[in-house]
Amino acid sequence: MQVKLTRRDALKLAAIGGGVVFASRLSTTRILAADDFFFVQLSDTHWGFDDPVANPDPRASLQSAVSAIASLSQVPDFVVFTGDLTHKTDDGAVRRKRMAEFKEFIRPLSALRMIFLPGEHDAAADQGAAFKENFGVTHQSFDHKGIHFVTLDNVSDPKGLVGEEQIAWLAADLKPIDRAQPVAIFTHRPLWDLKPDWDWFTGDGAKVIALLSPFQAATVFYGHIHQENRHVTGNVTHISARSALYPLPAPGAQPKKAPLPWDAAAKDHGIGWRSVEAAMSGIKTEEHPTV
Repeated sequence: MQVKLTRRDALKLAAIGGGVVFASRLSTTRILAADDFFFVQLSDTHWGFDDPVANPDPRASLQSAVSAIASLSQVPDFVVFTGDLTHKTDDGAVRRKRMAEFKEFIRPLSALRMIFLPGEHDAAADQGAAFKENFGVTHQSFDHKGIHFVTLDNVSDPKGLVGEEQIAWLAADLKPIDRAQPVAIFTHRPLWDLKPDWDWFTGDGAKVIALLSPFQAATVFYGHIHQENRHVTGNVTHISARSALYPLPAPGAQPKKAPLPWDAAAKDHGIGWRSVEAAMSGIKTEEHPTV
């Protein structure tokens, strides 16, 4: 199976305000599926973000991504939002307002199955209370066409932990799964120590990786770092996603973590969304930059 943008798709996308660039990159991992399918990952949408230096029109950027996904001629099996749906605020009323606005903004995707994960911007201030009110559970599992999927919450704890209770739940969830069956995990923060001083880690992520390691093929899809990064720990492949609004620097590329300035002349602003194709031959990820 290969997800292709047809001429019809291209014509639709050409009409979208702001435009969408599909100079995408392909990469394949070893996870296998019993039946061909594809899903979409959209991460770090940060509804409520306002910084014209980093993005002069964040609403247009998000609109480009939503419109592109809604316009695909081949319908994805589901769309997963890997956290930071909204931008952080300490005001609980504003937090809930932003979540309600975000749900309305993505209404063009309402016909699709949507899976939501919290990010620390959504959940750390109130341990996920507002997120649960608006989007439901913060962690779950399901099986789809031969792959066991799990979503984990490593942000509602302000310390960035999965927590013993959720780890015990994960261990019980994975126990009956055949070790030859592919497993895919969705999280917001990276499970491995990518750059701890930038908060790019999960304090007890090693415990989660240990539970995944016995499987012949396990893949973790995450967000948080606003850029593509691939890392392998044993049998576990970790793949991060771009943000839909603004990129962050490569780990350690500058003294402080801060959004990169917008370059109006650039064709690729380091933002966008991802399609993931699952087939007997493996999983292929394709990055779709937006402007």
